[in-house]
Amino acid sequence: MTFVLAIDQGTTSTRAILFDEEMRVAHIAQEEFQQIYPQSGWVEHDVEEIWATVKSVCGQCVAKSDDIAAIGITNQRETTVVWNRETGEALHNAIVWQDRRTSEFCEELRAEGFEEVIGHRTGLLADPYFSGTKVRYILETVEGARELAEAGKLAFGTIDSFLIWRLTGGKRHVTDATNAARTMLYDIRKGRWSTTICERFGIPMSMLPEVLDCAADFGTTDLFGPELPILGVAGDQQAATIGQACFEPGMLKSTYGTGCFALLNTGAELVTSENRLLGTIAYRLDGQPTYALEGSIFIAGAVVQWLRDGLRIIAKAADTHPLAEKADPSVELYLVPAFTGLGAPYWDAEARGAIFGLTRNAGPAEFARAALESVGFQTRDLLDAMRADWTGAEDGILRVDGGMSASDWAMQFLADIIGAPVDRPKVLETTALGAAWLAGMRAGVYPDQDGFARTWALDHQFTPQMDEATRDRRYAGWQDAIRRTRG
Repeated sequence: MTFVLAIDQGTTSTRAILFDEEMRVAHIAQEEFQQIYPQSGWVEHDVEEIWATVKSVCGQCVAKSDDIAAIGITNQRETTVVWNRETGEALHNAIVWQDRRTSEFCEELRAEGFEEVIGHRTGLLADPYFSGTKVRYILETVEGARELAEAGKLAFGTIDSFLIWRLTGGKRHVTDATNAARTMLYDIRKGRWSTTICERFGIPMSMLPEVLDCAADFGTTDLFGPELPILGVAGDQQAATIGQACFEPGMLKSTYGTGCFALLNTGAELVTSENRLLGTIAYRLDGQPTYALEGSIFIAGAVVQWLRDGLRIIAKAADTHPLAEKADPSVELYLVPAFTGLGAPYWDAEARGAIFGLTRNAGPAEFARAALESVGFQTRDLLDAMRADWTGAEDGILRVDGGMSASDWAMQFLADIIGAPVDRPKVLETTALGAAWLAGMRAGVYPDQDGFARTWALDHQFTPQMDEATRDRRYAGWQDAIRRTRG
Protein backbone atom coordinates (compact mmCIF):
# COMPACT_ATOMS: atom_id res chain seq x y z
CA MET A 1 0.00 0.00 0.00
CA THR A 2 1.30 3.42 -1.00
CA PHE A 3 0.55 6.42 1.23
CA VAL A 4 0.66 10.21 1.03
CA LEU A 5 1.64 12.22 4.11
CA ALA A 6 -0.19 15.48 4.75
CA ILE A 7 1.24 18.04 7.18
CA ASP A 8 -1.56 20.25 8.53
CA GLN A 9 0.10 23.04 10.48
CA GLY A 10 -2.77 24.92 12.12
CA THR A 11 -3.21 27.82 14.51
CA THR A 12 -3.45 25.79 17.70
CA SER A 13 -1.99 22.41 16.75
CA THR A 14 0.08 20.54 14.20
CA ARG A 15 -1.19 17.34 12.67
CA ALA A 16 0.24 14.76 10.32
CA ILE A 17 -2.19 12.50 8.49
CA LEU A 18 -1.42 9.44 6.39
CA PHE A 19 -3.82 8.89 3.49
CA ASP A 20 -3.89 5.56 1.67
CA GLU A 21 -4.29 4.90 -2.06
CA GLU A 22 -8.07 5.37 -1.76
CA MET A 23 -7.57 8.73 0.02
CA ARG A 24 -8.80 7.24 3.28
CA VAL A 25 -7.29 8.33 6.60
CA ALA A 26 -4.89 5.62 7.78
CA HIS A 27 -3.25 7.37 10.74
CA ILE A 28 -3.35 10.75 12.52
CA ALA A 29 -0.84 12.27 14.91
CA GLN A 30 -1.52 15.62 16.57
CA GLU A 31 0.22 17.94 19.04
CA GLU A 32 -0.90 21.30 20.38
CA PHE A 33 1.49 24.18 21.00
CA GLN A 34 1.52 27.36 23.06
CA GLN A 35 -0.40 30.51 22.17
CA ILE A 36 1.55 33.62 23.18
CA TYR A 37 -0.29 36.87 23.98
CA PRO A 38 2.27 39.63 24.69
CA GLN A 39 -0.53 42.19 25.09
CA SER A 40 -4.16 42.76 24.10
CA GLY A 41 -4.72 42.03 20.41
CA TRP A 42 -1.23 40.56 19.91
CA VAL A 43 -0.79 36.84 19.12
CA GLU A 44 2.49 35.00 18.55
CA HIS A 45 3.84 31.47 18.11
CA ASP A 46 7.27 30.09 18.94
CA VAL A 47 8.48 28.79 15.54
CA GLU A 48 10.89 26.36 17.20
CA GLU A 49 7.97 24.82 19.08
CA ILE A 50 6.01 24.55 15.83
CA TRP A 51 9.01 22.93 14.13
CA ALA A 52 9.34 20.45 17.01
CA THR A 53 5.68 19.46 16.68
CA VAL A 54 6.05 19.01 12.89
CA LYS A 55 9.04 16.70 13.32
CA SER A 56 7.26 14.74 16.05
CA VAL A 57 3.92 14.13 14.32
CA CYS A 58 5.58 13.38 10.96
CA GLY A 59 7.88 10.89 12.65
CA GLN A 60 4.91 9.14 14.22
CA CYS A 61 3.20 8.79 10.84
CA VAL A 62 6.31 7.76 8.90
CA ALA A 63 6.80 4.99 11.43
CA LYS A 64 3.47 3.53 10.31
CA SER A 65 4.49 3.06 6.67
CA ASP A 66 7.57 2.24 4.62
CA ASP A 67 6.04 3.41 1.33
CA ILE A 68 5.19 7.12 1.26
CA ALA A 69 4.98 8.58 -2.25
CA ALA A 70 4.90 12.28 -1.39
CA ILE A 71 4.30 14.98 1.20
CA GLY A 72 1.63 17.68 0.99
CA ILE A 73 1.62 20.73 3.26
CA THR A 74 -1.25 22.94 4.36
CA ASN A 75 -0.84 25.72 6.88
CA GLN A 76 -2.32 28.56 8.85
CA ARG A 77 -2.17 31.45 6.41
CA GLU A 78 -0.79 34.98 6.89
CA THR A 79 1.21 33.97 9.99
CA THR A 80 4.61 35.55 9.41
CA VAL A 81 8.16 34.33 9.96
CA VAL A 82 11.38 36.21 9.21
CA TRP A 83 14.58 34.20 9.57
CA ASN A 84 18.31 34.50 8.98
CA ARG A 85 19.37 32.72 5.80
CA GLU A 86 22.79 31.87 7.25
CA THR A 87 21.69 30.47 10.62
CA GLY A 88 18.10 29.43 9.82
CA GLU A 89 16.99 31.05 13.07
CA ALA A 90 13.90 33.25 13.31
CA LEU A 91 14.47 36.88 14.32
CA HIS A 92 11.17 37.08 16.21
CA ASN A 93 8.31 34.84 17.22
CA ALA A 94 5.92 34.12 14.36
CA ILE A 95 3.30 36.89 14.27
CA VAL A 96 -0.05 35.13 13.93
CA TRP A 97 -2.79 36.01 11.45
CA GLN A 98 -5.05 37.08 14.35
CA ASP A 99 -2.53 39.70 15.52
CA ARG A 100 -3.66 43.36 15.33
CA ARG A 101 -0.47 45.24 16.26
CA THR A 102 -0.11 46.88 12.84
CA SER A 103 -3.51 48.61 12.97
CA GLU A 104 -1.99 52.11 13.04
CA PHE A 105 0.10 51.51 9.92
CA CYS A 106 -2.99 50.15 8.14
CA GLU A 107 -4.86 53.32 9.10
CA GLU A 108 -1.98 55.31 7.62
CA LEU A 109 -2.23 53.34 4.36
CA ARG A 110 -5.97 53.98 4.16
CA ALA A 111 -5.56 57.68 4.91
CA GLU A 112 -3.09 58.16 2.05
CA GLY A 113 -5.29 56.18 -0.38
CA PHE A 114 -2.82 53.32 -0.74
CA GLU A 115 -5.50 50.72 0.09
CA GLU A 116 -6.79 51.20 -3.46
CA VAL A 117 -3.39 50.12 -4.82
CA ILE A 118 -3.38 47.11 -2.48
CA GLY A 119 -6.91 46.12 -3.45
CA HIS A 120 -6.33 46.30 -7.18
CA ARG A 121 -3.12 44.27 -7.12
CA THR A 122 -3.77 41.78 -4.32
CA GLY A 123 -7.55 41.62 -3.88
CA LEU A 124 -7.01 42.35 -0.18
CA LEU A 125 -7.64 45.22 2.21
CA ALA A 126 -5.20 47.27 4.29
CA ASP A 127 -5.71 45.18 7.42
CA PRO A 128 -3.32 43.79 10.08
CA TYR A 129 -4.60 40.29 9.22
CA PHE A 130 -2.22 39.94 6.28
CA SER A 131 1.51 39.23 6.28
CA GLY A 132 3.01 42.32 4.66
CA THR A 133 2.56 44.73 7.55
CA LYS A 134 3.85 42.08 9.97
CA VAL A 135 7.08 41.77 7.98
CA ARG A 136 7.48 45.54 8.09
CA TYR A 137 6.92 45.50 11.86
CA ILE A 138 9.74 42.98 12.37
CA LEU A 139 12.10 44.98 10.18
CA GLU A 140 11.22 48.18 12.05
CA THR A 141 11.40 46.84 15.62
CA VAL A 142 14.02 44.07 15.78
CA GLU A 143 17.48 45.54 16.26
CA GLY A 144 19.68 45.03 13.22
CA ALA A 145 16.90 43.49 11.12
CA ARG A 146 16.76 46.28 8.57
CA GLU A 147 20.52 46.11 7.92
CA LEU A 148 20.43 42.32 7.55
CA ALA A 149 17.48 42.58 5.16
CA GLU A 150 19.21 45.16 2.99
CA ALA A 151 22.26 42.89 2.87
CA GLY A 152 20.11 40.03 1.54
CA LYS A 153 20.60 37.92 4.66
CA LEU A 154 16.95 37.59 5.72
CA ALA A 155 14.14 35.46 4.36
CA PHE A 156 10.41 35.97 4.83
CA GLY A 157 7.82 33.27 4.57
CA THR A 158 4.45 32.10 5.72
CA ILE A 159 4.54 28.89 7.75
CA ASP A 160 4.62 26.63 4.68
CA SER A 161 7.70 28.41 3.36
CA PHE A 162 9.49 28.22 6.72
CA LEU A 163 8.72 24.49 7.04
CA ILE A 164 9.95 23.75 3.51
CA TRP A 165 13.18 25.65 4.28
CA ARG A 166 13.72 23.51 7.36
CA LEU A 167 12.59 20.23 5.72
CA THR A 168 14.97 20.74 2.78
CA GLY A 169 17.87 21.82 4.95
CA GLY A 170 17.73 25.40 3.66
CA LYS A 171 17.91 24.35 -0.01
CA ARG A 172 14.50 25.71 -1.04
CA HIS A 173 12.93 29.10 -0.28
CA VAL A 174 9.55 28.66 -1.98
CA THR A 175 5.83 29.02 -1.42
CA ASP A 176 2.69 28.39 -3.45
CA ALA A 177 0.36 30.88 -5.14
CA THR A 178 -2.39 30.59 -2.50
CA ASN A 179 -0.09 31.52 0.38
CA ALA A 180 1.59 34.26 -1.65
CA ALA A 181 -1.86 35.69 -2.36
CA ARG A 182 -2.42 36.25 1.38
CA THR A 183 0.69 38.33 2.05
CA MET A 184 -0.58 41.69 0.69
CA LEU A 185 2.63 41.75 -1.36
CA TYR A 186 1.66 39.52 -4.33
CA ASP A 187 -0.04 40.79 -7.49
CA ILE A 188 -2.63 38.07 -8.13
CA ARG A 189 -3.51 39.52 -11.53
CA LYS A 190 0.06 39.43 -12.90
CA GLY A 191 1.28 36.47 -10.84
CA ARG A 192 4.34 38.17 -9.33
CA TRP A 193 5.49 40.07 -6.28
CA SER A 194 4.51 43.75 -6.39
CA THR A 195 7.53 46.06 -6.36
CA THR A 196 5.18 49.01 -5.71
CA ILE A 197 3.80 47.54 -2.49
CA CYS A 198 7.15 46.17 -1.31
CA GLU A 199 8.76 49.58 -1.77
CA ARG A 200 5.97 51.30 0.21
CA PHE A 201 6.40 48.78 3.03
CA GLY A 202 10.19 48.92 2.92
CA ILE A 203 10.52 45.20 2.26
CA PRO A 204 13.51 44.16 0.09
CA MET A 205 12.50 41.82 -2.75
CA SER A 206 15.41 39.54 -1.81
CA MET A 207 13.43 38.42 1.26
CA LEU A 208 10.59 36.91 -0.79
CA PRO A 209 10.23 33.23 -1.74
CA GLU A 210 9.79 31.83 -5.24
CA VAL A 211 6.10 31.24 -5.99
CA LEU A 212 5.06 27.86 -7.45
CA ASP A 213 1.81 26.15 -8.44
CA CYS A 214 -0.08 24.30 -5.71
CA ALA A 215 1.09 21.01 -7.21
CA ALA A 216 4.79 21.37 -7.96
CA ASP A 217 8.28 20.20 -6.97
CA PHE A 218 8.91 22.04 -3.69
CA GLY A 219 12.00 20.03 -2.75
CA THR A 220 12.83 16.85 -0.89
CA THR A 221 13.46 15.97 2.73
CA ASP A 222 15.52 13.20 4.29
CA LEU A 223 14.66 14.03 7.90
CA PHE A 224 12.50 10.91 8.27
CA GLY A 225 14.70 8.39 6.45
CA PRO A 226 14.75 7.98 2.66
CA GLU A 227 14.21 11.15 0.64
CA LEU A 228 10.56 12.16 0.32
CA PRO A 229 9.37 14.69 -2.27
CA ILE A 230 7.19 17.65 -1.22
CA LEU A 231 4.75 17.91 -4.12
CA GLY A 232 1.72 19.84 -2.88
CA VAL A 233 1.18 23.06 -0.91
CA ALA A 234 -1.88 25.22 -0.24
CA GLY A 235 -2.99 27.57 2.51
CA ASP A 236 -5.49 25.90 4.81
CA GLN A 237 -8.65 27.48 3.43
CA GLN A 238 -7.67 26.90 -0.17
CA ALA A 239 -6.69 23.32 0.71
CA ALA A 240 -10.17 22.83 2.20
CA THR A 241 -11.72 24.26 -0.97
CA ILE A 242 -9.74 21.69 -2.96
CA GLY A 243 -10.57 18.93 -0.47
CA GLN A 244 -14.26 19.75 -0.86
CA ALA A 245 -13.83 19.45 -4.65
CA CYS A 246 -15.20 22.97 -5.20
CA PHE A 247 -13.77 23.08 -8.71
CA GLU A 248 -16.71 24.69 -10.52
CA PRO A 249 -17.61 28.41 -10.45
CA GLY A 250 -20.40 29.03 -7.95
CA MET A 251 -19.38 26.21 -5.60
CA LEU A 252 -19.05 27.34 -1.99
CA LYS A 253 -17.42 25.93 1.12
CA SER A 254 -17.03 27.13 4.69
CA THR A 255 -14.45 25.78 7.14
CA TYR A 256 -14.97 26.00 10.90
CA GLY A 257 -11.66 25.86 12.73
CA THR A 258 -10.21 28.51 15.03
CA GLY A 259 -11.84 31.00 12.67
CA CYS A 260 -14.36 30.52 9.89
CA PHE A 261 -13.55 31.01 6.23
CA ALA A 262 -16.00 30.87 3.35
CA LEU A 263 -14.66 30.62 -0.21
CA LEU A 264 -16.74 30.96 -3.35
CA ASN A 265 -15.16 29.72 -6.58
CA THR A 266 -15.44 32.47 -9.23
CA GLY A 267 -13.44 30.64 -11.90
CA ALA A 268 -11.21 32.69 -14.19
CA GLU A 269 -12.89 35.91 -13.02
CA LEU A 270 -11.33 37.93 -10.22
CA VAL A 271 -14.34 39.64 -8.65
CA THR A 272 -13.82 43.07 -7.13
CA SER A 273 -15.96 43.13 -4.00
CA GLU A 274 -18.22 46.04 -3.19
CA ASN A 275 -18.87 44.57 0.27
CA ARG A 276 -15.36 44.33 1.72
CA LEU A 277 -14.84 40.69 0.87
CA LEU A 278 -11.49 39.53 -0.46
CA GLY A 279 -10.49 38.52 -3.95
CA THR A 280 -7.99 35.69 -3.75
CA ILE A 281 -6.52 32.69 -5.54
CA ALA A 282 -8.45 29.49 -4.83
CA TYR A 283 -5.71 27.37 -6.39
CA ARG A 284 -3.21 27.47 -9.25
CA LEU A 285 -2.59 24.37 -11.36
CA ASP A 286 -0.51 24.16 -14.53
CA GLY A 287 0.14 27.88 -14.27
CA GLN A 288 -3.56 28.79 -14.44
CA PRO A 289 -5.10 30.55 -11.41
CA THR A 290 -8.68 29.93 -10.32
CA TYR A 291 -10.02 32.83 -8.28
CA ALA A 292 -12.39 33.04 -5.34
CA LEU A 293 -14.29 35.49 -3.19
CA GLU A 294 -13.45 34.95 0.47
CA GLY A 295 -15.02 36.03 3.71
CA SER A 296 -12.92 35.63 6.85
CA ILE A 297 -14.27 35.35 10.41
CA PHE A 298 -11.59 35.58 13.08
CA ILE A 299 -13.42 33.70 15.85
CA ALA A 300 -15.42 30.51 15.25
CA GLY A 301 -14.15 27.41 17.06
CA ALA A 302 -12.11 29.76 19.25
CA VAL A 303 -15.35 30.92 20.90
CA VAL A 304 -15.85 27.35 22.15
CA GLN A 305 -12.27 27.35 23.45
CA TRP A 306 -13.20 30.55 25.34
CA LEU A 307 -16.17 28.80 26.95
CA ARG A 308 -13.78 26.05 28.03
CA ASP A 309 -10.62 27.96 29.01
CA GLY A 310 -11.96 31.44 29.81
CA LEU A 311 -15.38 30.96 31.39
CA ARG A 312 -14.75 27.29 32.27
CA ILE A 313 -18.39 26.37 31.77
CA ILE A 314 -17.50 23.30 29.70
CA ALA A 315 -14.78 20.70 30.15
CA LYS A 316 -14.39 19.86 26.47
CA ALA A 317 -15.65 21.24 23.15
CA ALA A 318 -18.13 18.38 22.67
CA ASP A 319 -20.00 19.54 25.81
CA THR A 320 -21.21 22.68 24.02
CA HIS A 321 -23.88 20.94 21.93
CA PRO A 322 -25.80 19.19 24.76
CA LEU A 323 -25.47 22.29 26.95
CA ALA A 324 -26.92 24.53 24.21
CA GLU A 325 -29.92 22.22 23.88
CA LYS A 326 -30.84 22.98 27.50
CA ALA A 327 -30.97 26.76 26.94
CA ASP A 328 -34.16 28.65 27.85
CA PRO A 329 -35.79 29.52 24.48
CA SER A 330 -37.20 32.74 25.95
CA VAL A 331 -33.67 34.09 26.60
CA GLU A 332 -32.10 35.27 23.35
CA LEU A 333 -28.48 36.16 23.95
CA TYR A 334 -26.33 37.60 21.19
CA LEU A 335 -22.60 37.01 21.62
CA VAL A 336 -20.37 39.03 19.29
CA PRO A 337 -16.97 37.28 19.60
CA ALA A 338 -14.82 40.19 18.49
CA PHE A 339 -11.95 39.12 20.75
CA THR A 340 -9.36 40.28 18.21
CA GLY A 341 -11.58 42.58 16.16
CA LEU A 342 -14.18 41.82 13.50
CA GLY A 343 -13.33 40.30 10.12
CA ALA A 344 -15.42 40.39 6.96
CA PRO A 345 -17.50 42.21 5.98
CA TYR A 346 -16.81 44.76 8.79
CA TRP A 347 -13.01 44.76 9.09
CA ASP A 348 -13.07 46.59 12.41
CA ALA A 349 -9.71 45.98 14.07
CA GLU A 350 -10.66 47.94 17.19
CA ALA A 351 -13.96 46.18 17.96
CA ARG A 352 -13.97 43.91 21.00
CA GLY A 353 -16.35 41.20 22.17
CA ALA A 354 -19.76 41.93 23.64
CA ILE A 355 -22.87 40.13 24.88
CA PHE A 356 -26.40 41.49 24.58
CA GLY A 357 -29.73 40.36 25.99
CA LEU A 358 -28.55 39.28 29.45
CA THR A 359 -31.26 38.52 32.00
CA ARG A 360 -31.26 36.84 35.41
CA ASN A 361 -32.15 33.60 33.64
CA ALA A 362 -29.04 33.66 31.47
CA GLY A 363 -26.52 31.02 32.46
CA PRO A 364 -24.04 28.51 31.02
CA ALA A 365 -26.59 26.91 28.68
CA GLU A 366 -27.59 30.24 27.17
CA PHE A 367 -23.93 31.25 26.76
CA ALA A 368 -23.21 27.95 24.99
CA ARG A 369 -26.13 28.43 22.61
CA ALA A 370 -25.16 32.05 21.88
CA ALA A 371 -21.57 30.96 21.15
CA LEU A 372 -22.67 28.39 18.57
CA GLU A 373 -25.23 30.77 17.08
CA SER A 374 -22.59 33.48 16.65
CA VAL A 375 -20.86 31.30 14.08
CA GLY A 376 -24.06 30.89 12.08
CA PHE A 377 -24.81 34.61 12.20
CA GLN A 378 -21.30 35.51 11.05
CA THR A 379 -21.54 33.02 8.19
CA ARG A 380 -24.82 34.65 7.11
CA ASP A 381 -22.96 37.99 7.02
CA LEU A 382 -20.44 36.51 4.59
CA LEU A 383 -22.94 34.77 2.31
CA ASP A 384 -25.16 37.85 2.03
CA ALA A 385 -22.11 39.88 0.97
CA MET A 386 -21.11 37.24 -1.60
CA ARG A 387 -24.59 37.20 -3.13
CA ALA A 388 -24.51 40.98 -3.40
CA ASP A 389 -21.07 40.92 -5.06
CA TRP A 390 -21.44 38.22 -7.69
CA THR A 391 -24.40 37.00 -9.69
CA GLY A 392 -22.95 33.47 -9.73
CA ALA A 393 -23.47 33.21 -5.95
CA GLU A 394 -27.11 32.15 -6.03
CA ASP A 395 -28.70 30.52 -3.00
CA GLY A 396 -26.87 27.25 -3.48
CA ILE A 397 -25.65 24.51 -1.19
CA LEU A 398 -22.91 25.26 1.36
CA ARG A 399 -20.32 22.53 1.88
CA VAL A 400 -18.89 22.59 5.41
CA ASP A 401 -15.89 21.10 7.17
CA GLY A 402 -13.67 21.67 10.19
CA GLY A 403 -14.10 20.69 13.82
CA MET A 404 -17.35 22.55 14.51
CA SER A 405 -19.05 20.98 11.48
CA ALA A 406 -19.26 17.77 13.51
CA SER A 407 -21.89 19.45 15.72
CA ASP A 408 -25.37 18.62 14.40
CA TRP A 409 -26.83 21.44 16.51
CA ALA A 410 -24.49 24.07 15.09
CA MET A 411 -24.96 22.90 11.49
CA GLN A 412 -28.75 22.81 11.81
CA PHE A 413 -28.76 26.37 13.13
CA LEU A 414 -26.45 27.35 10.27
CA ALA A 415 -28.89 25.94 7.69
CA ASP A 416 -31.76 27.67 9.49
CA ILE A 417 -30.17 31.11 9.63
CA ILE A 418 -28.78 31.15 6.06
CA GLY A 419 -31.97 29.62 4.65
CA ALA A 420 -30.10 27.11 2.48
CA PRO A 421 -28.98 23.47 2.64
CA VAL A 422 -25.71 22.65 4.41
CA ASP A 423 -23.79 19.58 3.21
CA ARG A 424 -21.36 17.82 5.52
CA PRO A 425 -19.05 15.35 3.73
CA LYS A 426 -18.09 11.92 4.96
CA VAL A 427 -14.45 13.00 5.10
CA LEU A 428 -14.19 15.94 7.51
CA GLU A 429 -10.39 16.12 7.14
CA THR A 430 -10.87 18.15 3.97
CA THR A 431 -7.99 20.57 4.61
CA ALA A 432 -5.42 17.79 4.95
CA LEU A 433 -7.12 15.86 2.14
CA GLY A 434 -6.72 18.84 -0.19
CA ALA A 435 -2.98 18.97 0.50
CA ALA A 436 -2.68 15.19 0.17
CA TRP A 437 -4.55 15.16 -3.14
CA LEU A 438 -2.29 17.86 -4.59
CA ALA A 439 0.81 15.86 -3.69
CA GLY A 440 -0.69 12.48 -4.56
CA MET A 441 -1.98 13.71 -7.91
CA ARG A 442 1.45 15.12 -8.73
CA ALA A 443 3.02 11.79 -7.72
CA GLY A 444 0.61 9.82 -9.91
CA VAL A 445 -1.05 8.08 -6.96
CA TYR A 446 -4.38 9.96 -7.05
CA PRO A 447 -6.77 10.83 -9.90
CA ASP A 448 -7.10 14.15 -11.74
CA GLN A 449 -9.58 16.89 -10.76
CA ASP A 450 -12.61 15.23 -12.34
CA GLY A 451 -11.76 11.86 -10.85
CA PHE A 452 -11.18 13.40 -7.44
CA ALA A 453 -14.48 15.35 -7.58
CA ARG A 454 -16.35 12.09 -8.15
CA THR A 455 -15.00 10.71 -4.87
CA TRP A 456 -16.71 13.44 -2.79
CA ALA A 457 -19.39 11.78 -0.63
CA LEU A 458 -22.19 13.25 1.50
CA ASP A 459 -22.49 12.35 5.17
CA HIS A 460 -25.53 14.47 6.02
CA GLN A 461 -27.52 17.34 4.55
CA PHE A 462 -29.05 19.87 6.95
CA THR A 463 -32.08 21.63 5.48
CA PRO A 464 -33.68 24.82 6.89
CA GLN A 465 -36.37 24.16 9.50
CA MET A 466 -36.79 27.72 10.81
CA ASP A 467 -39.64 29.78 9.36
CA GLU A 468 -38.73 32.92 7.45
CA ALA A 469 -40.22 35.35 9.98
CA THR A 470 -38.17 33.86 12.82
CA ARG A 471 -35.05 33.80 10.65
CA ASP A 472 -35.45 37.48 9.78
CA ARG A 473 -36.15 38.48 13.40
CA ARG A 474 -33.16 36.59 14.78
CA TYR A 475 -30.81 37.97 12.13
CA ALA A 476 -32.09 41.52 12.71
CA GLY A 477 -31.20 41.03 16.38
CA TRP A 478 -27.68 40.00 15.37
CA GLN A 479 -27.27 43.04 13.13
CA ASP A 480 -28.36 45.26 16.02
CA ALA A 481 -25.79 43.57 18.29
CA ILE A 482 -23.08 44.26 15.69
CA ARG A 483 -24.06 47.93 15.50
CA ARG A 484 -23.95 48.26 19.28
CA THR A 485 -20.59 46.46 19.49
CA ARG A 486 -19.07 48.85 16.98
CA GLY A 487 -20.30 51.82 18.97
